Amino acid sequence: MRRWYRFCRIWCRAYVGGLHFGRVFNQHLVPAEGPILVVSNHQSFFDPVLVGYGLSRELDYMARDTLFRNPFFERLIRSLNAFPVRRGEVDVSAIKETLRRLKAGRAVLLFPEGTRTVDGRIHEFKPGLAMLARKASVPVVPAVIDGAFEAWPRKSPVPRPLAPIHVYFGQPWTPEQIRSTEPEILVQQLHTQMVNMQHRVRQMAGRKPYNYTT
Repeated sequence: MRRWYRFCRIWCRAYVGGLHFGRVFNQHLVPAEGPILVVSNHQSFFDPVLVGYGLSRELDYMARDTLFRNPFFERLIRSLNAFPVRRGEVDVSAIKETLRRLKAGRAVLLFPEGTRTVDGRIHEFKPGLAMLARKASVPVVPAVIDGAFEAWPRKSPVPRPLAPIHVYFGQPWTPEQIRSTEPEILVQQLHTQMVNMQHRVRQMAGRKPYNYTT
C-alpha cells in the first residue's frame, strides 16, 4: 500500500471511527490479493472511502466524470485511484479501464445503482453489471454501506456527525458461479443478496430494516 493512500486511510479511519463510530464486518471475506470487483450500494459521497475503510489493500473506483472538472479535486481523487465514468450511457472507455486494472491485479469498486439513493434503500442495478462481471472473470465481492444515508443524505450540503456508519461485506461470487448464471438472474440475485445484507446490518445496529414491498 502506497504511503499517500495509507496516510489518507488513517485520517479517514480517525474521522469515521471518531465521529460516526464506524464498524466493518466480514472483511475477511475480501481476498487480500489478486483481482476482484467490489460491488457496493451508494448512499453518500463518503462511500468510496467507507468501502476501503477496513481493508488492508488499495481500492480503485469509478467516479462520475463531473467530479473531474475541478482540477484540484481531480488531482486528489486520481491520487486515490479514481477514474471517470460517464453516467447515463455505456462508457466503453471506463469498461476498458476497469478491465485493465483488474488484469493488473487491482481491486476495483463500482456502484451498480449508478447514483446515490434518495431514501436509503438499494435501488435497481444497471444491466451492464453482469456483462462486466462476466468479461472480467474475477471474484465479485458484495459490500453494503449502512448509516451513510443518515450521516450525509443526498439533499444535505454537509455531513451530520454522530450518525453511526457500518460496512458489511458478503460472500463473494466466484468466476465459475458468474459464468454459470444467466445475466438477468445474476443481477437479481446479487441485488437480493445485498438487500438481505442490509437487513442484517441494520438489525445488528438496532435500526429498522427498510421496507422493500412498496
